[in-house]
Amino acid sequence: MSIEKQSLKNRYMKKTGLIAVVCVAALSAAAQEKADIIASYDVKVRNWDADTVTTTRMSLLANTRQAKYFNDLSLWSDSLSSTPEGKKQLQQIIMAACMTETPEGVTFDMRKGPVKNVHTYVFTSQPDDKLTYYSKFGDSEAYYEEALDEMQWEIGDETSTVLGYECQSATADYHGRKWTAWFAPEIPVAFGPWKFHGLPGLILKAEADGTFCFEATGIEKSDRLMTPIYSPEKYQKTSRKKALADDEYFMNNREAIIQAKFGGSVKFENVDPDRPKYNALRDSLEPDYKDK
Repeated sequence: MSIEKQSLKNRYMKKTGLIAVVCVAALSAAAQEKADIIASYDVKVRNWDADTVTTTRMSLLANTRQAKYFNDLSLWSDSLSSTPEGKKQLQQIIMAACMTETPEGVTFDMRKGPVKNVHTYVFTSQPDDKLTYYSKFGDSEAYYEEALDEMQWEIGDETSTVLGYECQSATADYHGRKWTAWFAPEIPVAFGPWKFHGLPGLILKAEADGTFCFEATGIEKSDRLMTPIYSPEKYQKTSRKKALADDEYFMNNREAIIQAKFGGSVKFENVDPDRPKYNALRDSLEPDYKDK
C-alpha cells in the first residue's frame, strides 16, 4: 500500500473512531459526566486599530448532553489555587518564572510567568436547558445563566471543509451580532466554542462582522471529566447585561479604579494614548447590552 493510501486509511479510521465513540457514549448514562471529545479553538479578535489581530487558544470538552469551554492555563491555575497548599505552590512557580536577578537588582516581569489572563468558563447543559457563564467582569468575578433557546439558527446550503470535515453553514442573530457558523454533521455533538450550541453537529467555526472568529485547530477523543468550576463561592450571581456593562465601565475607567483601590502611587506603563474608549458595537461579542 502506498504512503498516500495508508495516510488516507489512517485518517478515515481516526474520523470513524471519533464519530463512533460519540454515538456509543450517547447510549450510556455513565458517560454524562465525562467528555467524548476535546476540541481546541483559536479565537481571533480584530483589534480597534483594524490592523492587528489578537489570538487566544481555548478548549472545549463535550459529549452529547453537555459541554465545558475553557482556557487550559486558567484551568490549571484555578485547580492549583483551589487549596491553600496549591495556591502557595502557584505563587512560587510564578515568582521563579518572573523574577530575574541582575547586578542592578531584581526585576519582575509578569509576561514571563504562567499568569492567568483568560477568566471565562462556559458550561452548557441540554438536560438543564441552560448555559452558565463564569468570568471576570470589571474587577469582580461573577456568573450568569442563560436559556438555550436564546440562540436560534437557520441552516443554509453552503458547505466548507474544516479540519478535513465537510461542514454545513448556519446563521444566527444573537445578542446584537449576526453569526455564520460551520458545523460537522459527522460529529453528532450539538455544541461549539463559547456559547455556541444547538446545531446537529459540532461547530468547528463561527465568525461575525470580520472582527470575531472561532476556528477549531484540532479534535481528539477524550474521556476527561468535565469538572465543575473551582472555588464557586467567589463568583457572585448577576445578569448578562449588567455583567457586560460593568466590564465596559472598568475598561474605560481602569486606571482610576486601580489607583483608588491600591493608592495613587500605582504607575501604568505601555498605555497607548491613542487607544479609543471601549465601544460595544466595535469591541463586544454581545453589543445588545447597550439596548434599552
